[in-house]
Amino acid sequence: MELIYQVKTDKSFDDAVMSLKEACASVGFGTLWQLNFKDKLHEKGLAFDDNFMILEVCNPVKAQKVLLENREAGFFLPCKVAVYEKGGEVFMGMPKPTELMAMLGSEALKMVAAEVEEALVAAIEKAV
Repeated sequence: MELIYQVKTDKSFDDAVMSLKEACASVGFGTLWQLNFKDKLHEKGLAFDDNFMILEVCNPVKAQKVLLENREAGFFLPCKVAVYEKGGEVFMGMPKPTELMAMLGSEALKMVAAEVEEALVAAIEKAV
């Protein structure tokens, strides 16, 4: 199975970021933090021309379930979704929670990860 879920959007980069934040909120995931690598790399004097925004999003109820099941699973939290530019096009995507949590070998974690992935895929599809 693929580790990454991603789709292309016809929206501008800024519109895509705003849409993704709103769509995540609509499925119960708040944005905790965001970073645009383009801006950060420029700040450090490095050239990088395309926007690449990472949003860390969290659903507290799901996060609690994960942490109660396996503290080390917290290394995969919060969830990350991204909006980025490549070749003049804009994409949205994420690492699949089901693939990440599968590495820990817990059926309970797999179930929570499937719920999270379903919600975040729905958010990305809504944001497109």
